[in-house]
Amino acid sequence: MSEPNPADGGRLTPSAVQGASSDTLRRLAVDEEFSAFYRATMRPLIQFLVNQGSNVHLAADIAQETMSRAYRRWVEIEQPRAWVHRVASRALVRHISRAVEDPTDTVPEPSSLVPRPDALTAWETGQSTLRVLQALPPRQYQVLAWTLSGYTPTEIAAELGMSPEAVRSSLKKARRAATRHLEQNGEHQ
Repeated sequence: MSEPNPADGGRLTPSAVQGASSDTLRRLAVDEEFSAFYRATMRPLIQFLVNQGSNVHLAADIAQETMSRAYRRWVEIEQPRAWVHRVASRALVRHISRAVEDPTDTVPEPSSLVPRPDALTAWETGQSTLRVLQALPPRQYQVLAWTLSGYTPTEIAAELGMSPEAVRSSLKKARRAATRHLEQNGEHQ
């Protein structure tokens, strides 16, 4: 038997490994690697898009489409985390720039993305952060969202086609504006 058995969850059993072709083993290794990346990256990618101004539904759609594209090109991608952030960010910008206003009632956020009770404090903090981000100009908002996702000014500059100095300047302005916003709303201590 050289192919994975669906009854075994698609995994090769030890006896099947001996008869499996190198292509099958390579494909399974790639699938395992991508699956681990997907599990570790999907939620942070959605949060990254929300931090850039997306609603949760759109962020989840863009993140899923981005991950589908990443899977199809997985063996070509050298820095997957940066790649999915860049592709998802650009998709959001395209969506926002072409969006036509279609007024509807507010749709409640899906319960599956609402935090567990033990994570409620972190969720509330994230919501406060989101309000501050939304008060910033678009470039500052974008740069700060990348920063909150763990990227350095040099990495952000490379991804957004800016100089590191321009990124640092935007971050400085964003921090000042965020501080002013918090002070005006009585949230700064």
